[in-house]
Amino acid sequence: MICLKGCYQKTGGVSADSLVFQKSSFHSSRCNRERETIKMLGLSLFWNALLVGLLLLNFLRQLWWRRRCYPPGPLPLPLMGSMWQIGIRLYQDTFKLKYQPENSEPSVTPFLKAVTNEKDLVFSNGHIWKQQRQIGQATMQKLQLGEKSMEHQIEKEAQQLVEMFARAKGQPLDPLLPISNSVCNMICAMAFGHRYPMEDKSFQKLTKDIELAVQSGGSFIYTFFNLLPCVMRCLPGPQKKAFSSRKSVLTFVKKEIKKHKERKPLSEPQDFVDFYLVQMEKSKDNVSSTYDEEKLAACILDLFITSTETTATSLQWGLVLMATHPDIQDKVYKEMERVLGSSQSISYQDWKKLPYTCAVIHEIQRTKYAFLFRIIRQFAKDVNIFGFLMPKGTFINPNLNSVLLDHKQWETPEKFNPSHFLDKSGKFVAKEDFLLFGSGDAISLAEELARIELFSFFAALLRAFHFQMPEEAKELNTQPQIGLTTYPHCYQLCAIPHHNTS
Repeated sequence: MICLKGCYQKTGGVSADSLVFQKSSFHSSRCNRERETIKMLGLSLFWNALLVGLLLLNFLRQLWWRRRCYPPGPLPLPLMGSMWQIGIRLYQDTFKLKYQPENSEPSVTPFLKAVTNEKDLVFSNGHIWKQQRQIGQATMQKLQLGEKSMEHQIEKEAQQLVEMFARAKGQPLDPLLPISNSVCNMICAMAFGHRYPMEDKSFQKLTKDIELAVQSGGSFIYTFFNLLPCVMRCLPGPQKKAFSSRKSVLTFVKKEIKKHKERKPLSEPQDFVDFYLVQMEKSKDNVSSTYDEEKLAACILDLFITSTETTATSLQWGLVLMATHPDIQDKVYKEMERVLGSSQSISYQDWKKLPYTCAVIHEIQRTKYAFLFRIIRQFAKDVNIFGFLMPKGTFINPNLNSVLLDHKQWETPEKFNPSHFLDKSGKFVAKEDFLLFGSGDAISLAEELARIELFSFFAALLRAFHFQMPEEAKELNTQPQIGLTTYPHCYQLCAIPHHNTS
């Protein structure tokens, strides 16, 4: 049989023309499907872009409408709010607002509510806040008296810190551990009437728990927890460590309170717990009294976290800056030698005689401030400020770097320059714009203690040692790490005794 083009063979099969036609039809169908897919994708992208655009326009419109009565400031973003500003130095006009406790109250976020159970004194207000602050101030004044005064305890602890540095014998050491231990032990001495040996296991756990509690407040978990509190409560992660570390510190404190209650009553109170328990006894029949053991434990917890972190971070930065500015370090030492002479003890009252040293400490805190922001509060009622209506519930988040690094207020805001706190004759000048600790009623018990500690520890260390980088180190990283605090990178220094360098 002759096979003809276009005819079927007996064996079955298709002609060449049929194959071409089928291939052409298949190719055409596939192209059509691809064109339809591209068309649908294009439409989908168009509608998505349109939806995003409309949502963005609506957000900006709502934002403008809500913010039209507020002072000018950085743009808050969806979900994140103003958290994106953390760690970024923004320069803008600022409003100085006088702190008025009756006009504001703490802002308790879902994370803080879960961690503190809304019992910490940092987040209290009204009658509770006033009573707890009252006993704190009264106790601070009483602890200033006698041989076991708070200042005397700080001087003893400062000497303990000097001895710990001396054990390194001029070899490189990481100052974080001895500094943290000394600052934490100072709180123990003031609150409980005694310090702990460094090798004590319960004390080591206490310092670690305090560190974990502070770190949790500045981590990304804080933001996620506030966005999805119900979900984050059920998931494992750093938030669980925050809860357990706070509980562990409170357990430690409550054990000490129990010991104070079990021992025989003293004729004279010796420490913070003693004074508080006496006040509790005096006020037990007063229905308006807010004094109880839970608030006592919370008060000491706040002392541990706030004062320990503030002082330890500032002192670490101080040693970094002294090692990187040896000329300033030498001026501090020479001033102390000239003013204090052969006396080895340094009292907090000596700050009035040491203007340059005092200026250096203030400049350390200005350029390397420990906390990025203070406790966030919110208006308890509608308030009119400079013609702007602040509705009840408006959050107040003080932006420290807008003041401490304001180029209009400081000659060289980005530069470490102690002259910012000195007049032309070399006398110390307290600056109105140095608002690190707030003002008036805003200053807490922990912050008053931190001031005394920082001066005493810094002066004692600079009097005893010359700090320098190890020979193998090229330079120290002076850029901060960002958490709840702005703390320095891990580093080592050599503490050279001054009698070896003279």
